[in-house]
Amino acid sequence: MKKLFLLLAMVLTATFAVADPSRPYDESANAREQIQSALKSARAGNKMMLVVFGANWCGDCKVLDLEMHQGALQTLVDERLVVVKVDVGRFNRNTDVAEQYSAGLLKKGVPSVVLVKADGTVSYQTTGGELADARKMGRDGLTQFFAAMLERAK
Repeated sequence: MKKLFLLLAMVLTATFAVADPSRPYDESANAREQIQSALKSARAGNKMMLVVFGANWCGDCKVLDLEMHQGALQTLVDERLVVVKVDVGRFNRNTDVAEQYSAGLLKKGVPSVVLVKADGTVSYQTTGGELADARKMGRDGLTQFFAAMLERAK
């Protein structure tokens, strides 16, 4: 009985740790492996890959993540994108990964995104802090931003 209780407690702890909306970025993840896996999924699903660079301390990153799981933006994301979130810590983690996509990608803040075609080529990246005020953009503004980004990527 003790073992069953312990196992149940471990499963519940792991579930809550993964599903914690206040911490959308996995700080211990291997970003390069996640990106390679997401790119494979994008190819298989005839979608594009969206790499979102952000951090758990960032309010705008949390808002963007929340909005990407709701309403019209969620539909757009689910239909067209495979999303991978890369934690940048306090700009001391995975910055080399961001630089591979675009020099200075993180200079205007986070969240920053890179849209990648299934063949691995970059179709779009934020360069001027376009999402750094995600909290002020609102649901409609974020949905319009993503719709326009995807339209340009065609």
